[in-house]
Amino acid sequence: MAEKTWVRMVTAQTPTNIAVIKYWGKRDETLILPVNDSISVTLDPAHLCTITTVAVSPSFDQDRMWLNGKEISLSGGRYQNCLREIRARACEVEDKEKGIKIAKNDWEKLHVHVASYNNFPTAAGLASSAAGFACLVFALAKLMKAKEDNSELSAIARQGSGSACRSLFGGFVKWIMGKAEDGSDSLAVQLVDEKHWDELVIIIAVVSSRQKETSSTTGMRDSVETSLLLQHRAKEVVPKRIKQMEEAIKNRDFGSFAQLTCADSNQFHAVCLDTCPPIFYMNDTSHRIISCVEKWNCSEGTPQVAYTFDAGPNAVLIAHNRKAATQLIQKLLFCFPPSSDADLNSYVIGDKSILKDAGIEDIEDVEALPPPPEIKDAQRCKGDVSYFICTKPGRGPDLLSDESLALLHPETGLPK
Repeated sequence: MAEKTWVRMVTAQTPTNIAVIKYWGKRDETLILPVNDSISVTLDPAHLCTITTVAVSPSFDQDRMWLNGKEISLSGGRYQNCLREIRARACEVEDKEKGIKIAKNDWEKLHVHVASYNNFPTAAGLASSAAGFACLVFALAKLMKAKEDNSELSAIARQGSGSACRSLFGGFVKWIMGKAEDGSDSLAVQLVDEKHWDELVIIIAVVSSRQKETSSTTGMRDSVETSLLLQHRAKEVVPKRIKQMEEAIKNRDFGSFAQLTCADSNQFHAVCLDTCPPIFYMNDTSHRIISCVEKWNCSEGTPQVAYTFDAGPNAVLIAHNRKAATQLIQKLLFCFPPSSDADLNSYVIGDKSILKDAGIEDIEDVEALPPPPEIKDAQRCKGDVSYFICTKPGRGPDLLSDESLALLHPETGLPK
């Protein structure tokens, strides 16, 4: 290593993902090995992502991390697993311009600083830990010039948060549960990229951005130990659904895709209820959103929208196309208008062009919306949804070369 004090930095952006065939239950808690395969859709990082800057310097005396501006401990087993695995794969790094030379075996002695920022609520059932660990592993791999491809990196990200392995690719992604005891074959592969089915539009109803009462880790452990339905689901149901879902995605068959997505979400929440003690992730607003979608799909005779809920009350609604998404936002805004003091601009975020297509420019337009004809005596539940995010399937992780986007100072390696 050159003697002069220097800071080497890398900044990356990683998307979050939403499972359409759910991961729920581990067969190995330490290595985070699942009891079944799962499939997810990656969301557009422009609307939902984690940005992480990682830095290394001989002047750092310990590994440190800041999440959304607040320092957090890196001593947890999951962070340590990711750091250890990437360090073991680090290669020689040389930057003559900055006078940096790091030999392969120097990495064991060097400390890193990590700063991470989520542009969406953390731990509210929007897979923030998935994007976070995927981004940490991807950025560290680039910092240390690891040669592993994204599938191999996904097996490391998995050891931080199971669903993180699926955030290393864009489009639709499959997490193969694997059979090996060491977890070496439990990794993610891309089924199709984000351009394959680009007419899909995704609207997320953020029902609550508070932290959930039962963490996914605790909930999964309880389900594995007590739910007979989980055992049946993992052995009998999911293997068939995975094949059908792969086929539906490949053929862009929205009817099959919607039926499988809704059924799998409902079965996941049924497993939660079948757990002892029972777990309630959805609330009354979640149930009303399901009812809205089911009634509309039924009245059309063919599915227009699929719904799926992770471990939280937020609804992820996947519309068949732009036209269906426009109608969906009108129905949602009729049933769940913003509270009186809300501003439409902060109530519907992300891709606002869908509002424009729906002819909605201000709160007066929301108030003038007609009730959905398929819902008898449709009621308006003001303030029950915190806000909506309009997005679409998106790409995988990316390096950000613009230094102004870095979260750490280039000279000190401390948060800006």
